[in-house]
Amino acid sequence: MNQQIIATNNTNKWVPICSFSEVEPGDVMQAELPDGHKLAVYNLDGDIYVTDDRCTHGEASLSEDGMVEGEEIECTWHFGRFDIRTGKACAMPCTVPLKTWNVEVQGDQVFVEDDRS
Repeated sequence: MNQQIIATNNTNKWVPICSFSEVEPGDVMQAELPDGHKLAVYNLDGDIYVTDDRCTHGEASLSEDGMVEGEEIECTWHFGRFDIRTGKACAMPCTVPLKTWNVEVQGDQVFVEDDRS
């Protein structure tokens, strides 16, 4: 995958993470930033959303161990849920929200804004 940065905003940068066509509608897949940080990429009715891949409760991979139910991802380790669009924790035992990422789709390429300092 081409790791070209498409734009910068102060210290933030847009980084390609996957192709739009790789993410099946209603599904989640794992992507990775160049430094190895894992992301969960979701296709909700043609709209792409990205969150951190790790459940904030049990450290499970949401892309590997999660199940998309409507607009929520359920962590199958302890059945906690998060709103995919906002990262909000929606069901116990999850109380800490997921980090969400700004997304840009250009052609078939999905980019996220890396705002980590």
